Order: sequence, then C-alpha cells, then structure tokens
Amino acid sequence: MKNYIIKRLLLIPLTLFGILLINFCVIQLAPGGPVEYMLAQYKGLDTSATGNINSGAPNLNEQKYQGSKGVPDDLVKELEKQFGFDLPVHQRFLKMVKDYLKFDLGKSYYKDKSVLELIKERLPISISLGLWSTLLIYLIAIPLGIKKAQKDGEQFDIISSFIIFIGSAIPVFLFAVLLIVLFAGGSYFQLFPLKGLTSDGWEDFSTLHKILDYFWHITLPTICIVIGGVASLTMLTKNSFMDELSKQYVLTARAYGIPENKILYHHVFRNAMMIIIAGLPSLLIKILFTGSLLIEIIFSLNGMGLLGYEAIMTRDYPVIFGSLYIFALLGLILKLISDITYSVVDPRVNFEKI
Repeated sequence: MKNYIIKRLLLIPLTLFGILLINFCVIQLAPGGPVEYMLAQYKGLDTSATGNINSGAPNLNEQKYQGSKGVPDDLVKELEKQFGFDLPVHQRFLKMVKDYLKFDLGKSYYKDKSVLELIKERLPISISLGLWSTLLIYLIAIPLGIKKAQKDGEQFDIISSFIIFIGSAIPVFLFAVLLIVLFAGGSYFQLFPLKGLTSDGWEDFSTLHKILDYFWHITLPTICIVIGGVASLTMLTKNSFMDELSKQYVLTARAYGIPENKILYHHVFRNAMMIIIAGLPSLLIKILFTGSLLIEIIFSLNGMGLLGYEAIMTRDYPVIFGSLYIFALLGLILKLISDITYSVVDPRVNFEKI
C-alpha cells in the first residue's frame, strides 16, 4: 500500500497539469473574456452578450475584440495589459502553472483581493454544507438501503421507494423555496433565519451561543441538500446489498444456521460497502462544487459555488482557474483517501498490483 500511495502522490501534479491545460484551452475558445466584459461595461451594454476573443491574428479591417468598435485604442491596450492579454497564450499558461507551483493563485480582476484570500473566505462555508450534508446523507441512506434490501418487495420497500422517487424528482431549489415559505417567515412560521450562516454580532456571542446560532442558520440549507442526495445513495445501497445477499457464501452461511444479523453485518456489510465507499469522494465534490450552488444563492451563503458562478459571469479568470485548481486538488486527495479506506474495509484489495 505504501508504494501505491507514493505512486498516486507523484501522479497528482501531472493530473493537475492536464486538468489546467485542457480547461485553459477550452476557456480560450469560450465566448467573451475579461477584456470584452470591461468593454461592454464601458459602453453600457449587456455584459452577458460579450463576444469572442479572436484566437488568430486580426486582419486590417477586423476588430480584435467585437466590443472595441468606438473605443479608444489606448483603453483597449491598457485593458489587455491589465488582464495579461498582451502576452501570447502559451506564455500566459506557463506563467500560471509556475505561479500555481508556488501556490500563488493570482488576484481577482474585480474584487481587489487575492484568489487565495477569496477561497479562504468562501471554502469554510462550502465545506460546512458539504460535510454535514454528506454525513446526514450516509447516516440516513445506508440504514434505509439495508432495510429496503431486507424487506425487498414488501410494503415498507414499496412505500419508501415511492417517497424516495418523489423526493428525487422535485428540484432542490423548490424544496428550498418550500422550506422558506413554511419555516423562514415566508407565510407561516418564523423558526429559522432566511439568509446567512451567522447572526449579526456573532463574534461577541459565547461559545455555546455561537454553536447554536451556526446550526440554527445551517439547518434549512442542509436539509435541502440532504433531500436531494438521499435517493441515489439509498438505491445504490439497496442494490449493493441485494447483490451480495444472492451470492453463494450467504446461502452457505444460512445453511449452517448462522443468525441473519450476523450474516448481514459481519459478512455482507463489508463487501456491499465497497462500492458505496468508492463513491464518497465524487459525492462530496459534487455537493461542494455544484450541488450547493442554488442553495447558496437562495440562502445568501457566500460559498465556493457562488464564487465560481460569479467568476464565470464576470469572466474573472484567476478566480475560475484558482477554484478549479483547489477543487481538482481536493478531489484527487479525497480519491486517494477513498482508496485507502477501501483497503481498510476489505484487506483482500491489493492496490500494489495497480
């Protein structure tokens, strides 16, 4: 296992380089850019309608930027220099990689802060949502999936499946709106706050008051994410256990008179949990990076999802690539942790041969 861990750690820089290279190339072909965005603002145009930055050399009669018509050339050149577009594409990429090796993620074009500062401010919020949501999803879905496997085809299985399918079919943001209407002063009860992760004056609260206030604010956003995530993991758990329960070693154990609970939790559980553990990193990254975006917007939580969305809308490339770099790094580390956990759950798995 030691050699495998070393090999995976050595592959992380190469993987990050490939991810950055692919996304950097895609961004160059994407419509708009920071220069086009600023030119549109300068001319009072809709910033969502900015055009392409032409990748080739412009003709004499062709504008380099579609929004540069009627704009002084000095302003365009100043914007290019400000955003680093006065350098060739390959030089910009190599400079970015060199800075990232030193963990210098650059500075936001518009927020007057370094990308690292922005991530430090926003990441704890997304991690809070992600960790609590993932914990609750696993605590609910795994026991429920096991129970459904035991009661396959019975009334409990049918009713719970019906509820799960309804929950998975309704978009998460609709649950958020419903919870706000019911419990956040929308029309009925004022039991939970409408926005934010802490109350005003939180810094002056006692330790216990801070903890209670934090959980008071995070309850509704967490419930929304959990409702959307329980369905798939429950069915995955059920199918995994159903597959194991039909295997020969389970039939043999039953023939020897071993109690059903011992078969289920001593033999089946370890094998069935393999695929569930393997899916933990992807679930956590999904919740952190994309799953909580609408929740962060609805509940006014300044997390990483909202930061990435704002960066894309304003073509804030340093924030886009900095967020991508951090999440790619977190994803690779979580995947390695998942493999280690995999081998702990089932010592028969030998990663040394991989």
